[in-house]
Amino acid sequence: MSSYAVTTRTQNYQAIVERGILNRIAKYIPQRAGKVFILTTRDVWDLHGAKFEGKFPHQVLFHPGGEPNKRLSVIEDLAEQMVAGGADRSSIVVAFGGGIVTDAGGFLAAIFMRGIPVIQIPTTLLAQVDAAIGGKTGVNLVAGKNLIGSFHQPLIVLIDPEVLSTLPEREYRAGLFEIVKAGIIRSKDLFTLLTERSQDILALDPTVVDKIIEESVKIKCEVVTADEKESDLRKILNFGHTIGHALEAETNYDQFLHGEAVAFGMEAAVRIAQLRGMISEEEAEEMIDTFDMYGPIPPFDDIKPKNLVARLVKDKKTVQGTVHFVLPTGIGSVKVVTGIPDTTVIKAIEMALE
Repeated sequence: MSSYAVTTRTQNYQAIVERGILNRIAKYIPQRAGKVFILTTRDVWDLHGAKFEGKFPHQVLFHPGGEPNKRLSVIEDLAEQMVAGGADRSSIVVAFGGGIVTDAGGFLAAIFMRGIPVIQIPTTLLAQVDAAIGGKTGVNLVAGKNLIGSFHQPLIVLIDPEVLSTLPEREYRAGLFEIVKAGIIRSKDLFTLLTERSQDILALDPTVVDKIIEESVKIKCEVVTADEKESDLRKILNFGHTIGHALEAETNYDQFLHGEAVAFGMEAAVRIAQLRGMISEEEAEEMIDTFDMYGPIPPFDDIKPKNLVARLVKDKKTVQGTVHFVLPTGIGSVKVVTGIPDTTVIKAIEMALE
């Protein structure tokens, strides 16, 4: 078992990485908890729900899944089901699923009766290394991703790498892009491991898969502890997300998985850094070769770079019309940069589309 601490003003908790931890879930439900509501999707419940049966009393809430359903109307319906099921301020939400479920479950807990506890149990690689940790919760608007939400730290995050064996390959690869992100922003050693052991990682070798999950979780926990609400250091976690979120919105959230959109956003950010002389051509190609190693990204349907740039001003990281980009300065380090001309961004997107 590996455990990593998150210490914030509002909550101190552990993110635990352990194979088979789902079989011991009852151990982590607080003894004084009221009714437990497990938010999940039907596919996840069909695969793993039996691990909860007979362990503790609970009611299952089903999220319809998919980015188009990550909306306020769905949260309202789930809250109504909780009221009908007897929820009160002693109740707990267990978010059991991928990034959409962890985001939505955290948000539901944050706003139900002005806030009840949530336990995060992520079942996709992307959620395990990113979405479930750090207390960011929210839902989408048509105008952009996660524009409605709140910070609501969980009681605990339970990460079981064994569930990845049932994950579709495309979902697994999408999660690997978030681990590549962690390496580029914070750990050259992690990046090197990803480049040297790609075949073992893609083959789900537990010795290396557990290692890259643990290293990514460690990085996320360290960053969140240092900056809970993204006022400074935590901004580096947005590497690839500025343009990635624009791509998701431009394609109505139905063409790309989140990790795939982030991969494209990272490639565009690498090209911006290259165009500005922040990294060498050799460094840029090394990063992009690693993205390709864990791809592919689905083909694009007539994406216009100028449309993506127009969406950047609606990104939640844009402040008073100023777009913030996280750009690499080398493998293992990044810098938040503003004032990038639209012409440079468009050129970088065009290079990423080639």
